[in-house]
Amino acid sequence: MIRIDLLVDSPIFLLGLVEVLKSAGLTTASVRKTPDEAPSSLADAIIIDADALTPAEQPGQIAAAAKIAPVLILDDSFDAHAEYVRAGAYGVVSKRTSAEGLVAAIRAAASGRSPAQPSGSRRLDPGKPAQPLSEREEQVLRFISCGLTHGQIATRLGISPHTVETYVSRIRVKLRAGNKAELTRAALLGGMV
Repeated sequence: MIRIDLLVDSPIFLLGLVEVLKSAGLTTASVRKTPDEAPSSLADAIIIDADALTPAEQPGQIAAAAKIAPVLILDDSFDAHAEYVRAGAYGVVSKRTSAEGLVAAIRAAASGRSPAQPSGSRRLDPGKPAQPLSEREEQVLRFISCGLTHGQIATRLGISPHTVETYVSRIRVKLRAGNKAELTRAALLGGMV
């Protein structure tokens, strides 16, 4: 049984999150309302809502939590993903991701797998891409790493979903990535997100 420590400051979001975890057979080890409260030492994974952290203290708070268990940050902005990972976070999950996607990320974190290496996937070479990405390919990669669908990306960029698929195919070839999880990992390792 996987035990989760939660740091979420929105009561409504917290209720939904607890229900998602419960439905997936995961246990809530503790619920914290402020980062001043210590994470549960029984936790197999820690979920932190980025909105519950103060910007100046984020790196220290994430690093302290990461000493106890893998930390997943819930955040929808593009700005701080690489900083979270540098501070010691296991990964970053969009608040808009599906329940299944969140549960998969939690299970991967608790099992110690790489954030972008679900069971059965091949390992991504974290080295430099075979070819550099264009500016538009970098934009598409950022959106993918935040959990947006091809349709959502198309709407935001003012292009067709088919064009997004073409960009994704090119990015996969350039980064030698097989799936969206590997693309996300490449974006994080490359500091693009």
